[in-house]
Amino acid sequence: MARPVTLFSGQWADLPLEVFLKKAKSFGYDGVELGCWGDHFEVAKADQKYCDAKRALLKKHGLQCHAISSHLVGQAVCDNIDARHKQILPDYIYGDGDPEGVRQRAAEELKKTAQAAKRFGVSVVNGFTGSSIWHLVYSFPPNLPDQIENGYKDFGKRFKPILDEFKKQGVKFALEVHPTEIAFDIASAERALKAVKNHPAFGFNYDPSHFGYQGVDYEGFIRKFHDRIFHVHMKDAAWNLSGETGVFGGHVDFHKPNRYWDFKSVGRGHINFEKIIRALNDINYGGPLSVEWEDGGMDREHGATESCAFVRKLDFPTSKIIFDAQFAEK
Repeated sequence: MARPVTLFSGQWADLPLEVFLKKAKSFGYDGVELGCWGDHFEVAKADQKYCDAKRALLKKHGLQCHAISSHLVGQAVCDNIDARHKQILPDYIYGDGDPEGVRQRAAEELKKTAQAAKRFGVSVVNGFTGSSIWHLVYSFPPNLPDQIENGYKDFGKRFKPILDEFKKQGVKFALEVHPTEIAFDIASAERALKAVKNHPAFGFNYDPSHFGYQGVDYEGFIRKFHDRIFHVHMKDAAWNLSGETGVFGGHVDFHKPNRYWDFKSVGRGHINFEKIIRALNDINYGGPLSVEWEDGGMDREHGATESCAFVRKLDFPTSKIIFDAQFAEK
């Protein structure tokens, strides 16, 4: 059976939820992945009545939902907090902006998100973690002894209580491995797992778009973490677009022609999705393929529609037979 194709609502949070749902259905999607911002899924309001009403709205439009996402609040759990965070966090999380206060309130919100996810009937919360050591990604001046290790210890200390609550609720936390997070490639993802002692509630929201332009083996990531792929984003990127900037972006805004890399509508970048589908089949991943659509040079409704068709055509079930064995059939 084909995996459900869903649309992540994060890039559509400017629209009221019901408007977004109508559009997602008209684009051809089986369901949606709801971001915990805008009015799409509000953790602070998510009692059972609220969750039941959201489910009824999804049913009205004939749509599934397998995951909610808390990228913005999750970012604040381990980050070095500054004024940038005020623009992405609810006022009740940012508060007076005192960094440790923000981190602690964000951590408590993630625990509440696990509880809300259970009430809503999903078993995966996608999100970010932030990182206290991202600014040390390029080691000059040379990083001091233990600086990096202490960053992973900080992550482990802050996320262990969160993950314990997730486990209690029967919900998984799926980190989207991504620059500015505690894990941004294969090596750092291994280190993050070790920092939380391979906690059973911790895994990954696989998104190849953040690996390709870095030169990371995005097919190999699936195979290495085969038992930790809790959710999948279908998102594309292209690179080698300009010789003026590199992978760090040159402080050039997204969707400018002199960027080295940029996000593209699914199927229009350099990600080899055929390899991804085959790797997902090999690890028996049966969850949704969730389109996270982003392409600053294309109308989003056109892009979301063509991305749905692209993913649906690309996906296929794995084989149940060994073909050479057929020669022995009598």
